[in-house]
Amino acid sequence: MPTMRPRIMVTETDELAAALDSAASRYPELTRAQLLTRLALEGQGVAQRAQEDRRRQRLDALREHSGALTGAYGERYLDRLRQEWPA
Repeated sequence: MPTMRPRIMVTETDELAAALDSAASRYPELTRAQLLTRLALEGQGVAQRAQEDRRRQRLDALREHSGALTGAYGERYLDRLRQEWPA
């Protein structure tokens, strides 16, 4: 099919062949090239969800510990500390 988009040449390794064979049992109507596209898009979706989960976990940890040391250093701690520094 004519297109202006770049084409990608991929060698079907044993691992890729196994993945394509497995995908073919789920999507028997697709060609191997279409299966490869399907697997790539599904993989991207899984990776994106994992990244969002990691981000959510980091934000939850920040919220959980936010303010844990409030008051631990007393008022004007930084001012007193800075007075000790050479000018």
